[in-house]
Amino acid sequence: MRIFNVYYPIRSLVLVGGEAVMVFASLLLGVTMRFQEDSDLVLSVESGYYTIIILTVLVLLGCHLFDLYDPAHFGARGELYFRLLMVPGSLALLLAVVFEEFPNILPGKFSLDLGLIILAVALLAWRSAYAWLVSQPYLRERVYVLGADERALRLVQGLKARSELGIDVVGWTGDLGATVTREDMAAHLLEMASDKTVHRVIVAMKDRRDAMPTQELLHLRQQGAVRIDEATSWLEEIYGKIEVEDLNPSWIIFEQGFRFHDASRLVRRFMSSLVGLIGLLLAVPLIPFIALAIWLDSPGPVFYSQERVGEGGEKVFHCYKFRTMRQDAEADIGPTWADDNDPRITRVGRFLRISRLDEIPQLWCVLKGDMAFVGPRPERPEFVKRLTKEIPYYGMRHLVRPGITGWAQIRYGYGNTVEGATEKLQYDLFYIKNASIGLDVLILFQTFKIVLRGRGAL
Repeated sequence: MRIFNVYYPIRSLVLVGGEAVMVFASLLLGVTMRFQEDSDLVLSVESGYYTIIILTVLVLLGCHLFDLYDPAHFGARGELYFRLLMVPGSLALLLAVVFEEFPNILPGKFSLDLGLIILAVALLAWRSAYAWLVSQPYLRERVYVLGADERALRLVQGLKARSELGIDVVGWTGDLGATVTREDMAAHLLEMASDKTVHRVIVAMKDRRDAMPTQELLHLRQQGAVRIDEATSWLEEIYGKIEVEDLNPSWIIFEQGFRFHDASRLVRRFMSSLVGLIGLLLAVPLIPFIALAIWLDSPGPVFYSQERVGEGGEKVFHCYKFRTMRQDAEADIGPTWADDNDPRITRVGRFLRISRLDEIPQLWCVLKGDMAFVGPRPERPEFVKRLTKEIPYYGMRHLVRPGITGWAQIRYGYGNTVEGATEKLQYDLFYIKNASIGLDVLILFQTFKIVLRGRGAL
């Protein structure tokens, strides 16, 4: 299912939806058991329902912050259950503080404490039931991947790694070895379709004219029991990026997306300005302390500016940040990317980079309209000139205004090589193709989580 122009497996939505029901029901049961005949009064008249709804949202946010919806952390069952119990435990501490300061805004008589105890048991039971349910073979789709090159291999690996998709790869052309003829491919496809009861065939082949078993695919399609898909969209769904290697211009021309209406641009411009203004107002008290720390740590100005390429690829603007490197960082070597352990980075600068506080001055660029809050990271003209020659479709990242945070930043992080720039471009193309207000909100939410937990490098 597609939400905010991002693909989500139905199983993941069932997990979150079931968890929301468990949270609401557990807290409601706690209030009902404590107040019994007076529970209707507490819930309806004293805003008990609204309190439970707010707490339900907080629990779901807590689960997200603890990576409880990240399939990569589903394997270690003991660790998963420990982090699951951390959510109601943390909420209990938060409610204790709130109740101490504002005793009248929460239902009394420890009703919510009872609800959290019920919730802890319910969450463990629901996760166990969900794990059993999604493992049942009748709820999984059997897929055959047609193709034997690296692209097909990436698709197979991605499908196997994303267990939440509910897909079992029962075979692919690469199982036949290095040298595969069209006849071998056709025979293997029909054999797997009949013996393994294949539900879907995903075609991942570069040159299809002579090699692809067209008649066999038509035969399966006419039977009606097998769906035939192309690999490009599946790779986009699995990895959240658009692979530029072997990408045909015709796909960009005819594919939905890459469209920007004036109304959408206006609303997104307003949202960027609003978020930038709020962020700048919240950061004002920190600016004097950051400036003092930079001044005491190393000689030189507190701020620094660099030329960056803006929307359209022709406009160049000055991007402002707090200085995190020595004043003479590029005196000898000229423009160059920073390394992870770059000796030019100062002690205070390293902290500012980790905490992302060095990005605060860029909020002024957002208010000026040179940048958006969400978009591809602005790059220096020297690098843009080089990367445009070396990376196909690199110029497409300038279709939108650059941003402080973006899809590439939350999914990949900092890239300081041509290979890293290529990888980030693929995420940028995904964002540009699927750009929407909802996707921007999702990126802002994920950015908050990354900054809060100190992960990655935006």
